[in-house]
Amino acid sequence: MAAPRASLHLVAPVRNGSTLGIRGMSTVAPEGNQRKGGLLLQFLADRFYDVEALRDYLFRKQVSKVHQKNRSFTYIKEQYGPYVAGAYFILKQGGAVKFRGKEWIRSNGRGHSTLEFLHFQAVPVEAVDASDCAINYQGLDNLLALKELQSLSLQRCPHVDDWCLSRLYQLADSLQELSLAGCPQISERGLACLHHLQNLRRLDISDLPAVSNPGLTQILVEEMLPNCEVLGTDWAQGLKSGLEEQSRDTASPMPV
Repeated sequence: MAAPRASLHLVAPVRNGSTLGIRGMSTVAPEGNQRKGGLLLQFLADRFYDVEALRDYLFRKQVSKVHQKNRSFTYIKEQYGPYVAGAYFILKQGGAVKFRGKEWIRSNGRGHSTLEFLHFQAVPVEAVDASDCAINYQGLDNLLALKELQSLSLQRCPHVDDWCLSRLYQLADSLQELSLAGCPQISERGLACLHHLQNLRRLDISDLPAVSNPGLTQILVEEMLPNCEVLGTDWAQGLKSGLEEQSRDTASPMPV
């Protein structure tokens, strides 16, 4: 018969009625916060028996959080229209938007911004900066309604993948600038979907770790979009350096 599992109690060291702070400095902690922290630690100790269970729990919490961030704001769209709803979605994500003829509107990093844009119901959104945002396939619904969108930055978006790129054809009539730099889940397959965007004039596909042959990929994208400036010169330089090194190896005499 297995021995009963001992209950784990974690208590902060106390000195003269106060908790021990950073570098041994004594800081007075409110009793409510101390009790809440103790309850949280006890909950984790009672619920999780190993690291894998805790890791699985945290992963599911993260997935749920991303799903919540990418919900559609149906009420706002019905009340204010697709331009305001799309702008609200991006600002809540921590990004920035530019309405036609207006200055850029940016959030403060916590999803808070001025509500002045609520009055721009009839003003199209022409540029979106969603760099480092948690946008995924579902969240794109909020952007694809912006039919006059000319510039879109998705730099370093961790959840933007090949499936997301397959949906951008819906912006083909208006989109002129697109940045995908630093997106870890974009590969050659997703870039091939961009052939619909023949109005693109500038495309940044630099620093895509999932692309196996970046130099060759850039060349193929340039052929696919002949009127577009494709950024990714480091890749092309890497391909050129590789070819030069291979040429030197071929020209060097074979050892006897």
